[in-house]
Formats: sequence, C-alpha cells, structure tokens
Amino acid sequence: MRIRGLLVALVVLAALGGAVYWSNKAKKAEETKPSPDAPPKILSIPEDQFQQIEIRKAAAQPVVLRKGGDGKWEMTSPEPLPVDQDAVSSMVSTLSSLEASRLVEEKTSDWATFGLASPSVEIAITKKDGKVQKVLIGDESPASGAYFARLEGDPRVFTIASYNKTTIDKSARDLRDKRLLTFDSDKLTRVELTAKNQTIEFGKNARNEWQIIRPHPMRADGGQVEELIRRLKDARMDAYATPEDDKKAAAAFPKAQPLAKVRVTDASGTQELEVRVETDKDKNKTYYAKSSVVAGAYKITSYTAEGLDKGLEDFRNKKLFDFGWTDPSKIEIRDGDRRFSWEKSADKWMAAGKELESASVQSVVDKLRDLAAIKFPDKGFTTPFFEVTVTSDNGKRVEKVQIARQGNSYFARRENEPAIYELDGKAVEELQKAAREVKERPPSKEPKKS
Repeated sequence: MRIRGLLVALVVLAALGGAVYWSNKAKKAEETKPSPDAPPKILSIPEDQFQQIEIRKAAAQPVVLRKGGDGKWEMTSPEPLPVDQDAVSSMVSTLSSLEASRLVEEKTSDWATFGLASPSVEIAITKKDGKVQKVLIGDESPASGAYFARLEGDPRVFTIASYNKTTIDKSARDLRDKRLLTFDSDKLTRVELTAKNQTIEFGKNARNEWQIIRPHPMRADGGQVEELIRRLKDARMDAYATPEDDKKAAAAFPKAQPLAKVRVTDASGTQELEVRVETDKDKNKTYYAKSSVVAGAYKITSYTAEGLDKGLEDFRNKKLFDFGWTDPSKIEIRDGDRRFSWEKSADKWMAAGKELESASVQSVVDKLRDLAAIKFPDKGFTTPFFEVTVTSDNGKRVEKVQIARQGNSYFARRENEPAIYELDGKAVEELQKAAREVKERPPSKEPKKS
C-alpha cells in the first residue's frame, strides 16, 4: 500500500510540475506577444542588410546611396558626392524598424484618397540578398499631423509620425558631406596659416606638442593651435543655403577680399581652404570659402572665418614654463646670493634631508606656473639675477629660466631659446618672496601622557 501511495504522489507531483512549466511558458509567450494597442511595424530590416537606398520625388532626380566595400555610404546620383555618414546612419536606423503611428485601413485599393497613387516620396531599399522593399509616403493626415504611408505590395494604409518622415525624406543636399576639410585630427602633422600678411607654420615636436616652425622656431600655445584646428574641422557649407545661394557665393568669391588661407597635412595628404570676406555699405560681413576637397565656393559662418583671422602673437606660448599642471619633482633657485634646492620624495618636499612645509613649496610652484609674458620684446635681457630650474615628468623635462632686471622692467629667457619674455614685475617679486618663505615642517607634537 505504501508503494502504491508513493507512486500516486509522484504522478500528482509530475502533473503539478508540468502545469507550472506550461503556465510559465504561456505567461512568457504572453509577455513577449505585442500589445494589441502597439503601433504596427511597416518595415523590419536589420541595419547590416541595407545595400542601397533610392529616394524618388516628383520633378527631381533620384538620390541613390550605395554602401561601399568599406561599409561607408556613397552617393551615385544625382552626381557622385561624398556622403554625411551620420545623416545616412540616422535614416537607416529609422527605416530598419519603421513603425506606424496607427493603422488607417486594413485593406484598400483607393490609394488616391491618401495621396498614395502618386506618392510625394518613394524610398526603395535594396537588401544584400537583392530583394527590394519600397515605402511610399503620401499626403499629410489632417487629423494628426502625421503622413499616410504604405509598403508596396501591402494593402494596408498607415500613418507615420512627421519626425520619421523628416528623417527619411532627404534631398541630395541634405545627405551630402558638408565638410570643407576632411582631415583626420589625430593624424595631423602640419598646419600652415596665412593671415594678417604673414605665414605661420605649426608642427609637432618629439613630445607630440604643437610648436611654431615658421617664421622661425618658437613655443606655441597648444590650446590656441587646437582651437584653430577645431574651427577648421567645423568648416562647413551653410546647411540652409539653396543651389541659388551657392551660385551667388561662387560669383561673390573672386571679388571678395582675402582673409586667410590654410593648408593642413595628415597621413592622407594635404588639403587647402581659402576664406574671403565681403563687406557691404553698412559694414556687415559675409564670409565665403573655397576648398581643395569639394568643387565650388560656399558661404560659411563668422565663427569659422574669424577663428582664422589671427597673427603670430595669438599663437605664441606666453607661459614661461611648460610643466603645466604636472607637479615638479625638483626645483632649484638662485636669487642673488641665495640658493634653494627642493626635491619631492613620494608626497613630501625635502631639502638637505629635512621635510618642508608642503604648502609653502606649493606656493612657489603656483607662482612659477603662472609666470607669463606680457609681451615679447626684441631686447632688454641683461645680466640675470634670478635663475630657476624645474624638473618634471619623472625627470624627462628639465626647464631652466633666467630673469634679468632693467629699471622697473623684468625680462626672462629660457635656456636654448632666443625669445625674450617681458614679465610683470609684481609676479617676479611675489615669486622671490614665496621662495624665501619656504620653511621646514614643524615637528609633530607628542600627545600628553595621562
């Protein structure tokens, strides 16, 4: 009897387990099942299956985009043009999972009612397997501000959101690459700027830092050079210009006044950009640019143009020291007959085996870091009374500076560099004072014994 009862219990347990399994499976299937209220999908194509996109509109040449062997999109019609890869990627993303706002008709043959007999936009997608799917977009829906749409071969009529139509309803101008320079910032090795009647050439040194090469070698303000490069990278055709605007720009460019010319060199070669300015009777300025990358002349923003209208002094490094925000590991100072030498060990500043008060040394570091030229005179440096040697970057960078005084003016010179830096006298005097006030760290007080 006991065995029979055990068998009955096992059968009941197995039945319960099966019921739970099928219940969970049904629940999971129900959860993954689309909601009856969810908007229906018009298209569902994996993005990596897109091979070609053709956009047709009434009274316009078709725009044909084709994916190259390198995975990048290129335009073959209405003319071969470089493509804005981000704009096409956004279009592909929308088309790959195009959702309807609502289903209007389950089945119809009266396409004219919805503007779909002669659609305003027809988008043909060719997949890697050669199959083509077409999305047709018709009139605007009067009730919702959406647009009627259908998939060719499907009897249903949908509406799609206006923002989806905006993303996929593009012209050749919308999709072309509007950059006037296409260099790779990470591989840039030379920049040559001609403006304000002088030519400045920048190159990289052994530390991969920008330096002025021409008119003669000098330290460059890396931040200013990088800002120039950013302006060049942002040089684009006016996004809102029409073909008529481009014709006007092409006619205006030869008559406009030269403002700046730039040559940039990266691993792929050299590109050029010339910028000109037209000033009307009210002194309003319009800027135009011509590039070696694309044919034609184009109107550009004042942000780009004015960023190129700079001279040599704008790019010179006015800071006396290059150690920047890196903490030095050693500082040596000669102030007349006084001599100081401080070296950092771990996080402590030491002098002759004695620990120094860190805040007092940090005050000297801050004042050294802030020393900057107020101008660059041709002469004025005489016999130095103050010398500073700063070691940083784990001993790889050693900077030696001498400071001389002539009357109430102070002049500095870096070792192995001909440039003269005129300094603010107050800044030099504060540095001297801070150096003299560096002191030993007071001994720690022992706790009182109870």
